[in-house]
Amino acid sequence: MLLLGIDIGTSSIKVSVVDAQTQQRIVSVNWPETETEIISKQPGWAEQNPDTWWEHTQLAIQKANSSNLYNPKDIAAIGISYQMHGLVMTDKDNNVLRDSIIWCDSRAVEIGNKAFDEIGPSKSLQHLLNSPGNFTASKLAWVKQNEPQLYKQVKHVMLPGDYVAMKLSGSVTTSISALSEGVFWDFVNNELSKDVFEYYGFNEAFIPEIRNVFAEHGRLDETVANKLSLKAGIPVSYKAGDQPNNALSLNVLEAGEVAATAGTSGVIYGVSDELTFDPQSRINSFAHVNYTDQQKRIGVLLCINGTGILNRWMKNLTANNSYQAMNEAAAAVSIGSDGVFVLPFGNGAERMLENKIAGAHIQGLDFNTHTQAHLYRASQEGIAFAFRYGLDIMRENKMNPSVIRAGKANMFLSDVFTKAFVNTLNIPVELHNCDGSVGAALGAGIGAGIYQHPKEAFSNTKPLAVIEPDSTGQLYDALYGEWNKLLQKQLS
Repeated sequence: MLLLGIDIGTSSIKVSVVDAQTQQRIVSVNWPETETEIISKQPGWAEQNPDTWWEHTQLAIQKANSSNLYNPKDIAAIGISYQMHGLVMTDKDNNVLRDSIIWCDSRAVEIGNKAFDEIGPSKSLQHLLNSPGNFTASKLAWVKQNEPQLYKQVKHVMLPGDYVAMKLSGSVTTSISALSEGVFWDFVNNELSKDVFEYYGFNEAFIPEIRNVFAEHGRLDETVANKLSLKAGIPVSYKAGDQPNNALSLNVLEAGEVAATAGTSGVIYGVSDELTFDPQSRINSFAHVNYTDQQKRIGVLLCINGTGILNRWMKNLTANNSYQAMNEAAAAVSIGSDGVFVLPFGNGAERMLENKIAGAHIQGLDFNTHTQAHLYRASQEGIAFAFRYGLDIMRENKMNPSVIRAGKANMFLSDVFTKAFVNTLNIPVELHNCDGSVGAALGAGIGAGIYQHPKEAFSNTKPLAVIEPDSTGQLYDALYGEWNKLLQKQLS
């Protein structure tokens, strides 16, 4: 029996087919092979076309099928992971009304800040666990204010995974986890937030039917099944945002467990059994994949917008066609990059910086000394320092991990970054052979009842390696101090 996982990323769609019994991937593919464009019509804006996600999803599944490593008819369930916080609006015929305003778009910051003040900071944090900030609800309010003719046509408001699930099945559903990441959910009253809906003047009918994350969210449409060589009627049995899903893929489900990822954005994601929040909303709290009203499981999320996107920018800037070559060049430079420091905050407003747009900065360049390799290393160290800055905020909020689990992917493929991360944070990292699409596939198995409980889906998983802090920790700590002084200067 096989499981299909779809990961709707910012850069591409990744699809994996997993053997349900062994929990091992049979094949993983990405589409497209070049990174998907982020549409930025104005500074601070970021959009993508949901129909592009759907087109790329189909092409990725067909590419996986073409491997001939499995029989597509043996796939028994489908799971979806998706980039969080994106706004998808559809009309009465389920047609997309506009490009999705995605997670790193900054246009709604002031709208959300005003809502936070007028609903009341204490009430917002206690009931929403967040400021409305720059999340999906505030993005919808921006459309209502600035594109009223489109807003009048709205039938459903969805997150990106809800939309792709609808295209697969024809059914429109969502979950408490999805609604919480959009800041539509009242955790105290366990319902759609009356404060948010009344303040913004939204219609609650915009919200699709609410189901558990691990549940049937529709069955594969026959026409779609025929096009993709799959069996009609199999369930879409799991949908989760990429960071809750990444935590699931690393078997991070219980209080105190912590996951990290360093793709386009960087995230540390810990699980709490309390309705916890940061008074300054620098980190955010959402319903985890296994959240229920009876069993509180809150995902506490630190997000750094400028992470892998900085590494990609450096790659493009220097016309380097290989991340591996960049990593090897960076490894040849000494720790501290011979005095070069990089602030990686060039991808919109940063929540952990209280929604300020700090911008990216390179400090200490000497044209007679420094090379591309110094820029590569300084960028990776700067990203690690940003993680330390965020983890210190999490520690203020009683999240004190003894180990962090991460997939050996993206930035964690670099020994330079991984060692800088471990030694700057002074926490061991377990590296696992997993990714979002594999996690989504296993989530589908849980939702379809193939596994009796979530832990069973990970009974065969073991870490590839454990990276421990070493003697360079004091040096990295001192370098972090210098980097933080530079950041504070930019923020003042």
